[in-house]
Amino acid sequence: MQQLALDLQLADYALFDTFYAGPNAAVLSAVKQAATEPGPQVHWIWGAPGSGRSHLLQAAVAAAGDAGHACAWLPLANDSLEPAMLEGMGGLDLLCVDDVDSVAGDAAWERALFAVFEELRANNGRLLVTAAMAMPESGIGLRDLASRLASGPTWKLQSMGDEEQLAALQLRSNWRGLDLPDEAGQFLLRRTDRSSIALFLLLDKLDQAALTAQRRLTVPFIKSVLADSHTL
Repeated sequence: MQQLALDLQLADYALFDTFYAGPNAAVLSAVKQAATEPGPQVHWIWGAPGSGRSHLLQAAVAAAGDAGHACAWLPLANDSLEPAMLEGMGGLDLLCVDDVDSVAGDAAWERALFAVFEELRANNGRLLVTAAMAMPESGIGLRDLASRLASGPTWKLQSMGDEEQLAALQLRSNWRGLDLPDEAGQFLLRRTDRSSIALFLLLDKLDQAALTAQRRLTVPFIKSVLADSHTL
């Protein structure tokens, strides 16, 4: 594993195997290829909060690292990161920049991103970038950077319907070693925040509760956990 050590922990669940493709099969396929194979140098991936942007980028870094590639994931919504952290990253095989719109309009960040892009291009490295909107609406002010980020494929993560959200929950629960019956999953979708992030965090909490109580994920058990946590 050759991910740069920046004290940025990848989520254990953020793997390609746990990403339910649904209407986003083409995006998943493109990111999988970019993680380990030559191809377009830059991909712009956008979608609403909770659409799986960070999951995909972390999965790409995990796959690249497992394949022996030098790689890094930078979540720019993290206020502790600084533009200087990009120095030297132009030699990576894969750089994944999450929430680039968080630094749009910041001259120091934009100059640093442009510089690392040019280095990556010279070294045949690949760049995956995510944002909450398409590149023209991102607010990036440095014209040269904007043109570089617009030079590759753009992918929009589509929202999922009820059946697809249920399938995504069940895929994640199976990875955790849990069986989530349709009835229990539908109950969760009806009674809780529908964003993927909130649902998966809740599923992790239910996983711990079920392990502690040695219980299955039935509707009554889920109700009791939600009531105890004041989520219901």
